Amino acid sequence: MPRLENKIALITGAAKGIGQACAELFAQEGATIILTDIDDQLGQQVSDAIGDNSHYQHLDVEQEDQWQQVMASVEQQFGHLDILVNNAGIIGFDETSGPHNPEYLDMNSWRKVQAVNSDSIAMGCKHGIQLMKHSTAASIINMSSRSGIVGIPAAAPYAASKAATRNHTKSVALYCAQQSYPIRCNSIHPGAILTPLWDAMLGENKEEGIKGIAAGIPIGHMGEAIDVAYAALFLASDESKYITGIELNVDGGILAGSSAAPGKD
Repeated sequence: MPRLENKIALITGAAKGIGQACAELFAQEGATIILTDIDDQLGQQVSDAIGDNSHYQHLDVEQEDQWQQVMASVEQQFGHLDILVNNAGIIGFDETSGPHNPEYLDMNSWRKVQAVNSDSIAMGCKHGIQLMKHSTAASIINMSSRSGIVGIPAAAPYAASKAATRNHTKSVALYCAQQSYPIRCNSIHPGAILTPLWDAMLGENKEEGIKGIAAGIPIGHMGEAIDVAYAALFLASDESKYITGIELNVDGGILAGSSAAPGKD
């Protein structure tokens, strides 16, 4: 039997990268997908390629009214929600002017990154809980990062936003348990996963950049979006029914050890 048979799953930022991989894998495992993004053309293309068990909806995760609209639509169409993957996020280098280091930090850049990466998690969990508590077995998966566990000097807003995601996940997990809701909440912490999110950091010589990053990964190479999607599949399925409030690292062993002090920009 498919691992997500008869499950209804909403995935944010699902038009590409990790979100797309989650949508495709979840659909293969029997879930009905509500695929959301702000790139309507690409999101619809991905949804159409998945097939009849995928439905695209526009969702700007910064806007609470849009969260409310999407959740109301899910409830009207399906009656409940079993899985929420809060995946949408930005590094902020392309979307803001910066700088992103702690000394010269641009506060508008900080606020933008927090709004997309952290505020959206709070809103997704808020409105997700209100719908998912009517499920028989529900799972919220918040996409954090290795950067939510360690500091990143050149991307301080991103690191802070992912740390907030890590901790809010635990608050949500405990709250849902306290309320006796059938909702688990866990975070995933990808590290060095080759997705479009890396484009701004790899620069023009992409191959050399990838080699340089791979040299610092214990397992010897960068990961793929599907590696994270498989971790999300486990947390979404009933196989993880006794797991809540954890942080699952998907990083090729990076966080298992420590390295020298970070180099200068």
